[in-house]
Amino acid sequence: QVPLVESGGGLVQAGGSLRLSCATSARCFFNPTSVGWYRQAPEKPRELVVGIASDNAYYAQSVKGRFTVSSDTAKNTIDLQMNNLKSEDTATYYCAVGGDLNRLRVGLPDYWGRGTQVTVSS
Repeated sequence: QVPLVESGGGLVQAGGSLRLSCATSARCFFNPTSVGWYRQAPEKPRELVVGIASDNAYYAQSVKGRFTVSSDTAKNTIDLQMNNLKSEDTATYYCAVGGDLNRLRVGLPDYWGRGTQVTVSS
């Protein structure tokens, strides 16, 4: 089991920003070939928000232009920058690594984090 730990969640007002980070102590995953950020709102299925694999990227329509993924090589983290947050972005956010983009899109990466809660107040 690869420990993935998300951080950066919290309460923010609509229109605000948050930056989530995904960290792992497993050296072999410091530069994963694929990474996905998912979210799950209460009573809704988990959905892929952003998926990056090789040179391919997927952004959910609802977050295009607002969310971006980047890696911080100094901190060995994979970050999700979320801008112009909306109340419908409220969910538990999970990072995941491993697999190709197709597997990320159907929710089958190799490893999952435990999630961090994001709450957007209107």
